[in-house]
Amino acid sequence: MKYLVTGGAGFIGSNLVDRLLNNGHDVVVVDNFNDYYDVNIKEKNVRSNLPNPHYVLYRVDIENKNEIAKIFTEHKFDAVIHLAARAGVRPSLEKPMNYVKTNIIGTVNILECMRECGVKKLVFASSSSVYGNCSATEFSEDLKVTEPISPYAATKSACEQLCYTWHHLYGINIVALRFFTVYGPRQRPDLAIHKFVQRIAAGKPIQMYGDGTTKRDYTYIDDIIDGICAAVDYDKTGFEIINLGGGEPITLIRMIRTIEHALGRNAIIEQKPMQPGDVDKTVCDWSKAHRLLKYSPKTTFDRGIQKFVNWRKNNEDF
Repeated sequence: MKYLVTGGAGFIGSNLVDRLLNNGHDVVVVDNFNDYYDVNIKEKNVRSNLPNPHYVLYRVDIENKNEIAKIFTEHKFDAVIHLAARAGVRPSLEKPMNYVKTNIIGTVNILECMRECGVKKLVFASSSSVYGNCSATEFSEDLKVTEPISPYAATKSACEQLCYTWHHLYGINIVALRFFTVYGPRQRPDLAIHKFVQRIAAGKPIQMYGDGTTKRDYTYIDDIIDGICAAVDYDKTGFEIINLGGGEPITLIRMIRTIEHALGRNAIIEQKPMQPGDVDKTVCDWSKAHRLLKYSPKTTFDRGIQKFVNWRKNNEDF
């Protein structure tokens, strides 16, 4: 099988590409290597695959429809896994137009190229942020997502709707996966777990926004990759939105304590007010993923943090 993976040099994308190549597939990666974080990190993510004859890398922006169209005409894809996006809730408040252009226009470019070239399978990376400050005990896919509280969340919700439109009009089979706070090796350095591990290990203070009671349903990268691969193979229905989470909401203070334990060092905590756009909790109901994709997260939070700390110790240059 030949897959197009957009955002394939990033955290989730590069881990997915490694899995696909190890499983014997051909992979074409599109990534613009932007400077949202240190570009050298993405260069390290792709370096080991560059000599692989089953791997092709294009340094192209999904906002550039003409360049994306050329890639579609040069390759016959069995499926597209669309991970490329402007990431991050807080930066989206500062530069919302960038998020609209990359996440919405970029996604339409991918959908249009698929339509024009007859590619009929898409896995789209959405986000748990679409749920906003949901009051439900668990976040299930049938809850309304009409109240996003950040431009990032709004763009992801809009893309889900656009995906449905292209499915309805042009028969593209689509699975939109709502990821719940992914962590693990190669995690972006601006995300809390990576940042906290780095700063606590160095004896530097960390900033804790709020009183530590906010909760996140953290999901280890290997479990996310399992879910994506299962979504690629799924063919029972033409359009689905599916949660992928860890199944165990973790408070911010517990996350910090778990990192302390894994490192054997105490954190120096600076408490700050809650940030605009941040949600109070995310709680994943992954029963639909289990039913349709046979998804079942295997990595506990404590084990996942220890694995990440071990990776970080062996990769100090990330």
